[in-house]
Amino acid sequence: MSYRHYDEIKSLGLNIAFYRKKKGVSQLKLAELVNISRTHMSRIETADCAVSLDLLFDICSALEIEPKTLFDFK
Repeated sequence: MSYRHYDEIKSLGLNIAFYRKKKGVSQLKLAELVNISRTHMSRIETADCAVSLDLLFDICSALEIEPKTLFDFK
C-alpha cells in the first residue's frame, strides 16, 4: 500500500501488535473484541491498510491502553 504517512502507519501497527502480545491476546481474540476479522487485524498490524479512529479507539479499549500510547513511536 502507498500512503503519505506509511512510516507512521507501520509504527502504529507495530505498536498495536506489541501491546496485544504484551497483554497475551491473539490477533483472533482482539479482532473478535473489536468486531473485525482476524485478517483485517493482521492487515492493520502490517500496515497493509489504514485504521479508522473509531476502530483505533476500540482497539485501545480492548487492550486497556490510552490512544496516545500507540503513537509513541520508537
